[in-house]
Amino acid sequence: MKLVPLGDRVVLKQLEAEETTKSGIVLPGQSKEKPQQAEVIAVGPGGVVDGKEVKMEVSVGQTVIYSKYAGTDVKLNDEEYIVVRQNDILAVVSE
Repeated sequence: MKLVPLGDRVVLKQLEAEETTKSGIVLPGQSKEKPQQAEVIAVGPGGVVDGKEVKMEVSVGQTVIYSKYAGTDVKLNDEEYIVVRQNDILAVVSE
């Protein structure tokens, strides 16, 4: 099975939370906060959404930061994904 987003939606795969801080402190399971960084897995076609022309500005493989309470969690083939609208993506991480 494959997730194919419609309209201005983007499928993200959340990046794993780090278990050690930069200063070397190991975080126990409960105190790990869900990271807001994810990899773009699939991008919808864009087009006219809610009466406005939407151009997709992200592409597959990019790492992005998304809004904390955005999207819908989806589980497919034992993998967890988040489906968000493009305007819920705050930034693209580049190196």
